[in-house]
Parts: sequence; structure tokens; C-alpha cells
Amino acid sequence: MFKTSTGAAGLSIISNSVLVVLKLGVGLAIGSVSVISEALHSGTDLLASFIAFFSLRIAVRPADESHPFGHGKAEGISGFVEALLILVGVAFIVYEAVNRIMKGTVLISTYPGIAVMGVSFVANILVSRHLLKVARREDSLALEADARHLTADVYTSLGVFVGLIVVQVTGIHILDPIIALAVAVMITRTAFKLVGKSFVDLMDVRLPEEELDIIRRAIARYKDDIVEFHELRTRKSGRERQVDLHLLLCKTMSVGESHNLTEKLEDEIKSRLPKCVVNIHVEPCNLASVTCPRCQGKAATHE
Repeated sequence: MFKTSTGAAGLSIISNSVLVVLKLGVGLAIGSVSVISEALHSGTDLLASFIAFFSLRIAVRPADESHPFGHGKAEGISGFVEALLILVGVAFIVYEAVNRIMKGTVLISTYPGIAVMGVSFVANILVSRHLLKVARREDSLALEADARHLTADVYTSLGVFVGLIVVQVTGIHILDPIIALAVAVMITRTAFKLVGKSFVDLMDVRLPEEELDIIRRAIARYKDDIVEFHELRTRKSGRERQVDLHLLLCKTMSVGESHNLTEKLEDEIKSRLPKCVVNIHVEPCNLASVTCPRCQGKAATHE
């Protein structure tokens, strides 16, 4: 049930919903801004999970008349929106923590907070690992973003957990809002990383160099039939890779031969790069070209 990308996103929604209720209830009950900040953190993750869930449903839709290149950009947009939501949550945490530091704070009890943060720590480890595994298998930016949020929650939950234990042992209650500020810093780092990754998708940045090398090696397999290639353009839209290139073929090659060659090359690239759309434009060589083996062969025959 939770093995597909949308199923994994649904698992994240369920997990975050439970954690938000637990953290917020305990945080308000004991007056802990660090636990409340974690509740807000999980709240932004919950919103992010909803965004990921619906963006995944949109992103997998096939291309149509209005969206000829598909709907993959929905994942990049969702990642950017999630980052903005995180930063809004950070602003609230910082405001509340600074206010508590200025005015002073006393926790009613630390034990409920310690318990709920321990539960959060374990739950986030299990769910984030599952989400990241599915995200890598499905090559989903939206699901990976959700997994990264929960991974950040693992560390912040552990930090608050340890911090509350220190407060319990030392009785220094001012540590609670200070811990909340540390949580805010970690959350901010996650947000900026997510913005950077979303921009890569939205701004049509080319594929990584290792993937470009895969394409070049695939072309090299047909070097005896291809004079040269140029205008190699690549990008990624959601989980779909898009590759455009121009092939320079011998002018004497028939339409049928050139078609068969491009079909083989497309299949070669697709077998090496998953979820890939390849568009190849064929151009004829100049008959006088010394770089075209077929033309050279014909010229030698005529001599």
C-alpha cells in the first residue's frame, strides 16, 4: 500500500498528522517552546506532505494539448512552495523563542516532552527512510523533498529530546527557547537546500555531467554511421529526463536507414537513462566533406 510514490506520500501525511497533535498538545500543556516549535516543524511537514501528495498526482499525468511536455514541473513547484512554508514556520519559532528568552520561561514538566520527542525521533527515522527509498526508486523530487524534511525532523527531535533531559537534570529552563532557536537554524538550512534543488528543475538546468557522459557513450556506439552530433540539450522535468540532439548523417543514407539508426540510438539512451524522452533531428553531411566515411568510400569507388 505504501510502496508507490503516492502511497508513501500518504504514509507521511498520516505520520505527520499524529505527531503534530501529540507535540502541540504536550508543548502547550507543559509550556515548552522547543516542543511547540517541533509541532510547528511537523505542521509544515504535514502541509509539505499534502503538497507532495497532490503534486505527484499531477506530475504523473501524461502530456496533453495544453502541456505538451507533460506535468513534471509540478514537483519542482511543490518543492519551492514547501521551502517557503518552512521559512514561515521558522519566523514564528524565532519570534516565540526570543520572546521567551527576554521574558523568561518555566516548564511545568519535562517528562511528557521527553516522551513525545522520543516517539517523534523513532517515527521520523522509519518513515523518512521509507520515503527516501521510494523517492530514489521512482526518481521523485517531491517525495525526496518530503523525505528530507522528515530527516531534518530526526535531528531536531533528537536535539529537543536531549535538551529537555538537560533541562530536567540542570533545572536551567532558559535552555528550552535556546534549543528552539537551534531547531530553527537547522530547519532554515533544509529550506535553502530545497529551494536550490527546486530551482534546478524549474530553470531547466542541464543533466549532471555523468548522465551527459552516458548519452555521449551511447552515441559513440554508432560512430561508424554517425558523422558527428551537436546541439545536445538536456533538462529534467519532475522525474522525466528530456534529451534533444542533432545528428549529422551521410547524405547518401536513405530515409529508412536514418530512421532505423535514430530509433536504435533512442532505445540505447532510454535503456541507460530511465524515464527519458529523446528527440533527434537528422541533418545531411556535405558530399565534399572529408569527415564522412560513406562519402569518402563512394568518392574512392568513382575514382
